[in-house]
Amino acid sequence: MTFQRQIQNTNATQLFSFAIVGVLALLYAPILLHWLDGWLNKTISTEHEYFSHGIIGIPFAAYLSWINRKKWQRLPDVNHPLGVALLIIGGIFYLSGVTEWVNLSFPAILAGLCLWLKGIAGFKLQGFPLLLMFLATPTALPYLIAPYTLPLQSFIAGTAGFILSQFGMEVAVDGTNIFVGGRIVEVAPYCAGLKMLFTTLYVCLMLLYWTGALSSRRTTIWFLSTAVVLSITANIIRNTLLSFFHGTGQQAAFEWLHDSWGGDLYSAIMLLLLVPILNKFDRYFSEHEATLSEDES
Repeated sequence: MTFQRQIQNTNATQLFSFAIVGVLALLYAPILLHWLDGWLNKTISTEHEYFSHGIIGIPFAAYLSWINRKKWQRLPDVNHPLGVALLIIGGIFYLSGVTEWVNLSFPAILAGLCLWLKGIAGFKLQGFPLLLMFLATPTALPYLIAPYTLPLQSFIAGTAGFILSQFGMEVAVDGTNIFVGGRIVEVAPYCAGLKMLFTTLYVCLMLLYWTGALSSRRTTIWFLSTAVVLSITANIIRNTLLSFFHGTGQQAAFEWLHDSWGGDLYSAIMLLLLVPILNKFDRYFSEHEATLSEDES
């Protein structure tokens, strides 16, 4: 009888889990497909396109949750009151019909379910996948910070103008505008490299977690700092090339790098450089810590 009761409880738990997954799929599959289509075909709003790193981040978060499923099952069933609060907030956001709130309802409900089903332990277990999901959720954040990017725009414009002048080109810079060959190129707020910076930091977090280097504070700080410098440098080079193409009348090359798949290729190459950089930092600090341990002993 005890064994039979255990089987019944297991079946009931599995059915309950399937029901939750089914409800979430019905509610959010259309929204996730809308994000994916918008990111791939660039049909989503400019602000929401900044979160296109979700193309790789959301599947990775789902994968991490899947490989943690046995640990999840072994956790005791504990209901945390904050879970109910997050579920209510998520439900209100979803029913509001406001795009930003509907989007944010997804990570809110996921976090609420973790707390409601497994308490703090469950939330901690799924903490990193939840973070990836939250950081990939399209919001109005880029729109809110765009007005404060003017110093970065001016810096990029001035640096790009300086580089072009070193190649003997007649260049004039006025604020965020670069004049090359009588043509003007503006380093607009959305050309200040924020999208590349967001994507770079997001991929850095994924790499740090996957390699286990996230536990090393020095590796994390140095890697993230280097990644920020790399992202800004790559964006300066990109804007320099765009100014050169536009100023010399190479419109096809300008559109390829600015609007077509050339920009995606450029970003992908830059992101691939993060892998050897992390390996180098991780190896250096690991060897340094090992040397210190030997000296102390």
